[in-house]
Amino acid sequence: MTTEPVRPRPGKYVLFDVDGTLIDAVDNQRRVWRAWAGRYGLDADEVRRVALRTRPMETFAEVAPDQDPRECLAALHELEDEDVRSGVYAAFDGASELLGTLPLGAWALVTSNYEHRVRGRFARTGLPVPRVIVDAAAVEEGKPSPAPYLLAAEQLGARPEDCLVVEDAPSGVEAGLRAGMTVWGVNAAVAVAGVHRHFGSLREAVPGILAFARPEGAAAAG
Repeated sequence: MTTEPVRPRPGKYVLFDVDGTLIDAVDNQRRVWRAWAGRYGLDADEVRRVALRTRPMETFAEVAPDQDPRECLAALHELEDEDVRSGVYAAFDGASELLGTLPLGAWALVTSNYEHRVRGRFARTGLPVPRVIVDAAAVEEGKPSPAPYLLAAEQLGARPEDCLVVEDAPSGVEAGLRAGMTVWGVNAAVAVAGVHRHFGSLREAVPGILAFARPEGAAAAG
């Protein structure tokens, strides 16, 4: 059933993380890092463990300090771009309904990835693309810095206190909290420290997210 877009309450905005929040890319990321580790003769599990908590350049410094970080990054980008072209992606249950209901001017994507890959993944999964995408190239400091979320709010014309951040990872949750925004966690069995509300899945969060954006019409989204 197609849900007609509705106008949110003025001044309310939703800022979404992408990987792990809207799109299930865990297996893709695991394959990419495994392939990258193989190129350098490194233990794939250890590389993946470090990569989960650091940005790529920090990962290279820790797991491959004797390698040229620029070459490491180029190799990673090559593998990631190929995965976008040939990998299999799936949107989390509820993502299509949610993004199809929120007006394009009421939400944004805030990702540690790059915009061309996000667009590729969204095209593969059929999800709509918003007007505002803040990616890794848009800010000097990524999550857990508040800079990406603050920039998204600025580009939407929103006040931080009027924004809801939807995240799955600790670094993203911290970024949203430091930006002075409401932060909800999804797609995790255990709540990330600091979230204002926790949902085991994105699907469970859909009614609440729509209610935040348009409280008078929340019942219609159930």
